[in-house]
Amino acid sequence: MKVVVQVVEKIISEAHIYIPDELTEDAIKQHIVGLYKSGEIIPDLNIFQVDFESISATIVQQPQEAV
Repeated sequence: MKVVVQVVEKIISEAHIYIPDELTEDAIKQHIVGLYKSGEIIPDLNIFQVDFESISATIVQQPQEAV
C-alpha cells in the first residue's frame, strides 16, 4: 500500500541585521524587503520556531496485478 503524507508547518525564521539609523519606518521596511528579495538576508535567517499546522494522508490505489 502506498500512502502520500502531507505535513504543513509554519516556520518562523529570524535574522539579526544592521540598518542605518536615519531611515524612516517605511524606508526600513523597504530596506528589509530589498535585502530579502535580493537574497542577501537568506544566509542570515535561522529557524527560530516551527509550529505544526496539520497532517493528512491519502491512500494511493495501485492497479491489481494479474495472477
